Amino acid sequence: MSAVNTGEKQKIGLVLEGGGMKCAYASGILDCFLEGDINFDYVIGVSAGSANGISFVAKQHGRSLRFYTDHIHDPGYFGVKPLIEQGGIFGLDYIYGDLSSSKGKDPLDYETFAANPTDYEAVATDAATGKSVYFGKDDVAQDDYRAVMASSCLPVVSKPVYFKGRYFYDGGVSDAIPCRRAFERGCTKIVVITSKTRNFVKEPEAHRYAYTRALRDWPNMIDAIDRRHIMYRECQRVMFGSEAGGKAFVYCVPEGIKLSTYNRDENVSLELYNAGRRDYADSCAALRAFLAK
Repeated sequence: MSAVNTGEKQKIGLVLEGGGMKCAYASGILDCFLEGDINFDYVIGVSAGSANGISFVAKQHGRSLRFYTDHIHDPGYFGVKPLIEQGGIFGLDYIYGDLSSSKGKDPLDYETFAANPTDYEAVATDAATGKSVYFGKDDVAQDDYRAVMASSCLPVVSKPVYFKGRYFYDGGVSDAIPCRRAFERGCTKIVVITSKTRNFVKEPEAHRYAYTRALRDWPNMIDAIDRRHIMYRECQRVMFGSEAGGKAFVYCVPEGIKLSTYNRDENVSLELYNAGRRDYADSCAALRAFLAK
């Protein structure tokens, strides 16, 4: 099923929030989209959402889930080994190299990704300016997934990713739920998958002393993190306002599930994944009606 109106031409976008291991929730919904042949004209992802998004555009059912269950105990994925070897708690080189390359353990189907007419963007934050940068399909090449690495590079616990002559950090610092960007790219409607509950309120960042010291070479990143709660609330305002206006269909994580960016319990990831599948099943008729209007 193509997410396009049979009358007036629509451009339907899919917006994927980041959130580390919490994004197992989105992977459940995305697998249901693939099973139901629900496609989009445009996909934009942030951080782990950009990783989920690229697997979705590559039409690789189950691949995202494996990164929350099967691979999380690999020594190079998370913890001491990547911290020593790469200077970051998440092994971005391992995840997007050793695992995702054409000769890796869980390769991205780059040919399908590139051939898919769906437009794709990953949001990163320029370390020097603290502003959002949007990498597109032209920035992704076979076995070169630095655009997604840049989008997923958490400040403080990771070194910035060098790409195209600049240094980048996680896109969630500057545009956590990029609904506005989707509309700017011409989307008439969007489906949004978040990694938070519907009533989530973003508070100012804690541990300011730690991140100001860690990012002392990047003062605009410090400013961006200082304002992150304001940015996030604005993203929510656009998202929920678009939902109220009939322009967005929003999925939020249900209450009562343990949420952690750094979760390494595959049972929690499976609970989130299955929650996503249940939410899709419960909303399937409403979603298809939304897409068909």
